[in-house]
Amino acid sequence: MMPTRLDSVVVDADDPSALAAFWADALGWTVTFEAPDEVAVEAEGAPRWGEGGPPALVFGPVGDPKIGKNRVHLDLGSKDMEDHRGLVGRLLDRGARPADIGQGDVPWVVLADPEDNEFCVLQPRNEYRDGPAVAAVVLDCADPVGLAPFWSDATGWPVLARREGLVGLRHPTAPATWLELLSVVEPKRGKNRLHIDVAPYPADDHAAEVGRLERAGARRIDIGQGDVTWVVLSDPEGNELCVLSPR
Repeated sequence: MMPTRLDSVVVDADDPSALAAFWADALGWTVTFEAPDEVAVEAEGAPRWGEGGPPALVFGPVGDPKIGKNRVHLDLGSKDMEDHRGLVGRLLDRGARPADIGQGDVPWVVLADPEDNEFCVLQPRNEYRDGPAVAAVVLDCADPVGLAPFWSDATGWPVLARREGLVGLRHPTAPATWLELLSVVEPKRGKNRLHIDVAPYPADDHAAEVGRLERAGARRIDIGQGDVTWVVLSDPEGNELCVLSPR
């Protein structure tokens, strides 16, 4: 039996089709699936996230309003400062807007997508230079060091970066999108508008993998999902995640 692996980032949306179109354009990716209750955007031809590539972005209709800053956000990478300036300009032209989340004077740019989901366009950094367009998926938490063992169990990935207030996990041999745990003081309020999905490998047992994550500190939760093929959990700090069927 192998650990579950990272699969996708799920985004609550008022208008999934329109928001998916923005992100497909922003990243140069493709809408690979569209139905009334789900729209998927992927980097075609790239490995899956857990196997060394970027996450699929999956947009679903949710009527709940956004409350405060999201606790999960995307960081976009850039190759050089010219690329950084061009990417910011292109995103603003396509419907993003500048966002102030108290970041102060920083070398990266904070934007919000058309539904006010914050994301960052990072200045060139060596650790992201060879990676996908989505350099990192960032999860706010109270204790990155304490939460890292759970997410290492959920992803099968080691901790490859540590700096003040941040722990980074990444595929051990491939330039996948990082999963970064970032220390914040704000408490979690309500359901996260973005959450992470993990999946067992095809030959693994779904119930056994859910049980393994529960023993690692997850708990089952009900967010109104009804009778579905996946299991909804929360991590030890209450952040929602789904364990998809084996794939």
